[in-house]
Amino acid sequence: MSEPHDALRRRDARAIWHPFAQMQGFWDDAPPVIVGAEGNELVDADGRRYLDGVSSLWCNVHGHRVPELDAALRAQLDRVAHSTLLGLGSEASIECAEALLAVAPAGLTRVFFSDSGSTAVEVALKLAFQYWRQNGRPERRTFATLGEGYHGDTIGSVSLGGSALFHGIFEPLLFPKLTLPTPYGYRAPDGHTPESWGEHCAREAERLVAAHAHELAAVVLEPLVQGAAGMIVQPRGYLSRVAAACRAHDVLLVLDEVATGFGRTGTMFACEQEGVRPDLLCVAKGLTGGYLPLAATLTTERLHDGFLGDFSSQRTFFHGHTYTGNALGCAVATASLGLFRSRDVLGRLPAKLSRMAGWLERIAALPHVGEVRRVGAMVGIELVKDRGSKEPYGYGERIGHRVIVRAREDGVLLRPLGPVVVWMPPLSITLEELDRLGDATLRAIRAVTEAA
Repeated sequence: MSEPHDALRRRDARAIWHPFAQMQGFWDDAPPVIVGAEGNELVDADGRRYLDGVSSLWCNVHGHRVPELDAALRAQLDRVAHSTLLGLGSEASIECAEALLAVAPAGLTRVFFSDSGSTAVEVALKLAFQYWRQNGRPERRTFATLGEGYHGDTIGSVSLGGSALFHGIFEPLLFPKLTLPTPYGYRAPDGHTPESWGEHCAREAERLVAAHAHELAAVVLEPLVQGAAGMIVQPRGYLSRVAAACRAHDVLLVLDEVATGFGRTGTMFACEQEGVRPDLLCVAKGLTGGYLPLAATLTTERLHDGFLGDFSSQRTFFHGHTYTGNALGCAVATASLGLFRSRDVLGRLPAKLSRMAGWLERIAALPHVGEVRRVGAMVGIELVKDRGSKEPYGYGERIGHRVIVRAREDGVLLRPLGPVVVWMPPLSITLEELDRLGDATLRAIRAVTEAA
């Protein structure tokens, strides 16, 4: 380790509070300081290259230093970097909204920009709440969400979440919600198989929506897979059944595709796989290809028109952000959406997913791998102390963290969710790089769990 690299670590330790990190001991495992990138790799201060196995936290789509995205950013800089959407229009935001609506599920016609996944969800819950309040149904103010759900870190989005680890301490600050049971088949309650538990969860969701329709503003779901919960995969048909229950009782459906959107599940949006059309769709992360913070909440003409009225009616949606529709972010997002077409990103995925599946079959055979869960390119590998009893590792054992530290030795960057090792590589990853990802993960899990 070079002195310049160590010097950067010391400067970081004096100045920065890292997200989701216990700062006591943060530097004990010597995480690299990144200074550059190329393709699907990140480069540290010593020039060492690492495969970006989690897309720089699930947002990088086409790789780093993509010529087309770099060019779009530079071209926009020559025009204007930012101007407000409060009282003004913006060419870059218009083009981005049009490009986004062109690939979005049918029926979504309006785009409200913000700057992160959390704020995209915050916009959706406030829109749903205000819509009912000013359209004759003020009693509809409750939200239904899945247990173990994760929708961001603002107070509103935390209120919708269900992670005791992430959200428990903030309970006194949060508004109440209706919790739907999580279809987590691997840890189904006694008396249930994974299949019967999935069916129970779907029926219970249908029952709860019907029973509480009079008070429900919306149901909020991560479609197909609950990412931060440990890549919990919903049974096929679950999403469409919940959507049908919402339609039957005129309850709004909010889909949080912050993690699942932009090709991660094999289709542009996860909801396409079950033919579901939401009332509100939240996107962020991959919207700009992983270049800049930009988010959007897409909605229908029905909701948009529910806010129209003369000035004295005060039906305005009083919500916004300084950087709403930032021109640089919008320009790169438009270019990124164009790359899906010009590079046939989705058409080239099946071969990559097949190679990924082959490696996961080998990893699933390891004695301390309890379950491998995958939807498209979103993967969770759950590690257990005992495969037969499904006995989990303790929180303090940091088994997932130890695995990703070991994988780093082989030049692969991963990030765990507790005992779940996550893969979510850029969609631009090559077959050879997938072999590198698979081999490093297999070696790391074997080395760490056998030592434990």
